[in-house]
Amino acid sequence: MSAPVPVISVVVPTYQRPDLLERCLAALLKQTLARDAYEIIVCDDGPSRAAQDLAEAANERTEGRPQVRYFPVTRTQGPAGARNVGWQAARAELIAFTDDDTVPEPAWLEAGVQAMASGVEAAAGRIVMPLPERATDYERDAARLGEAEFATANVFVRRSALASVGGFDERYTQAWREDSDLHFSLLERGYTIVPAPGAVVIHPLRSARFAASISSQKKVMYDVLLYRNHPRLYRERIRRTPPWLYTAVTATLLAGVCSVLAGWQSLGFASLLVWAVLTLLFFFRRLRLSAFTLRNVGELLVSSLVIPPLSLFWRVVGARRFGLAFP
Repeated sequence: MSAPVPVISVVVPTYQRPDLLERCLAALLKQTLARDAYEIIVCDDGPSRAAQDLAEAANERTEGRPQVRYFPVTRTQGPAGARNVGWQAARAELIAFTDDDTVPEPAWLEAGVQAMASGVEAAAGRIVMPLPERATDYERDAARLGEAEFATANVFVRRSALASVGGFDERYTQAWREDSDLHFSLLERGYTIVPAPGAVVIHPLRSARFAASISSQKKVMYDVLLYRNHPRLYRERIRRTPPWLYTAVTATLLAGVCSVLAGWQSLGFASLLVWAVLTLLFFFRRLRLSAFTLRNVGELLVSSLVIPPLSLFWRVVGARRFGLAFP
């Protein structure tokens, strides 16, 4: 006798974070939804024995349902491709997406199923990212995920809707904007997306190395891809105008350096003075709401010098890669 088809399939992409995956799976196995009503699909974007062992151990500890299934992902790189593997292997019509670094509340799935009961194509749950009392700029920026309209750390989508838009665009090889791309694809198809405030996942902040915001600028090139795919919705919901401050900072820096090298000392020093003023404004704007600690101040000072030109550099890289002037 074949096993009953679950009501909902949970897709969890993971990449070399077995400790976080273990915590996530433990929370998923404590859901209030009936055990035979859901399955868990672990999509390992960096196939490892550790992740496979965790999935198999979770399956062995559970009497009956939910079944925990493990899939190594080797054809693509990035969470977009991993999620495609997951929902395509899912046995349910309803697909729940979360990440390996979240802790879903016990009633998460039950609330998600209820939100989808009216026949809508998708629902977006609530992401809670607790901030420390003295949050750094990096932590405050990361916590903005909790304000996102549609983030794959906590969304529910019908399998038929995913199939109709082609799932996730696998050109997003990092965890950035792939969820917005799916969101916009669903909206452009005319599908209904509702909030599911009772479906809550906790997303604890992770520690980051010094000036981590510098390396994260590489993700900006995926803004170009999102703009190329959905220019109208990008302007309406992401960025209405180009990044003028970054452009001005970078332009005055280049003008100053080039002028000094060309022997135009007065013009060069004037341009560098404008660059310094704009950079300080950027620095103080970021510092105003974040922790006034030596580490955070130093991190903000270093990253404020680097971020504007580096961000524009990655936009140019994105424009070259995806064949479009950057937004």
